[in-house]
Amino acid sequence: MPVSTRDRALRLLEPGRPPALVEVDRPVPRGTEVLVRVTAAGLCHSDLHVIDAAPFATPYTLGHEVAGQVARVGPDATGVAPGDPVVVYGPWGCGGCARCAAGRDNYCDRRAELTWAGVGLGRDGGMADHLLVPSARYLVPIGDLDPAQAAPLADAGLTPYHAIQRCLPALRVDATVAVIGVGGLGHVAIQLLRALTPSRVIAVDVRPEALALADKYGAHASVPASADADRHLRGADVVLDFAGTEATLALAARSLRADGDLVIVGSGGGQLTVRKPGPLPPGGRVSLPFWGTRAELADVVALARSGAITVEVERFPLTAAADAIDRLRAGRLTGRAVLIPTR
Repeated sequence: MPVSTRDRALRLLEPGRPPALVEVDRPVPRGTEVLVRVTAAGLCHSDLHVIDAAPFATPYTLGHEVAGQVARVGPDATGVAPGDPVVVYGPWGCGGCARCAAGRDNYCDRRAELTWAGVGLGRDGGMADHLLVPSARYLVPIGDLDPAQAAPLADAGLTPYHAIQRCLPALRVDATVAVIGVGGLGHVAIQLLRALTPSRVIAVDVRPEALALADKYGAHASVPASADADRHLRGADVVLDFAGTEATLALAARSLRADGDLVIVGSGGGQLTVRKPGPLPPGGRVSLPFWGTRAELADVVALARSGAITVEVERFPLTAAADAIDRLRAGRLTGRAVLIPTR
């Protein structure tokens, strides 16, 4: 029986149209490239942003949280072999600058010149049967970790880990940290804060089921996102905003302690006016972290394998991607949707 060289892929074909599951030719790795057979691909609010705003030239395949097994390697690829289970480091940069060489593609010196933000964000991603990766340096081994757990670590694990690392000195034994938005990233952030810091963690969300998730994963307190929520948060040493809306940024600014850290992770379209004096307290610092480094992804995988963090996942077959997207858009998912491309 002949082996098929055609794959299914969830692609944005043109701006303004919903993604479509179509057949494509299976890529063939050349040079340093590695072909990965996808075993799981996470679905993120960032995917909704690119579907709606069309910031990158189409067509391309969605999916920036990807786990799989190495299927084939190019003639110049080193460090991996067919069968290796891996997760894909997503924020591909130019590959040539000093930061990319150090595994810090998330802060690539040439990012403003690139026409993509990473795998599945302007470059073909992993919501497909196979993914072509430019180099083995973008692959992190996962051992026996469940692929549905490993895939979301590429963003839902890495992004909060990186955000927390940037303000770790402030997260002392007597510190309070507020986590605004307990979704795909926020519920992992709570676990990371409990595993890495002695700080008191307060979770904020508008959804009762999200607050229940925060309680499940170790938040010291859970607060409904109401007009007076800041009275429960006021004096927070660190605020991690995983929503980034107008309302959450205003809440974050009101809640922050003097000389505190406001870390804006979510891309909800909100704006915060920075002026002196203004909405931020004296000494307030604002950080805009983007994704994380390859070394940090390896750290996150190690934490997951140790049992320190678990991703709340709901699995969908790749053929049900449209349903998963609709449920994410409607706020009817708790944790992370993960697409499984089994035939």
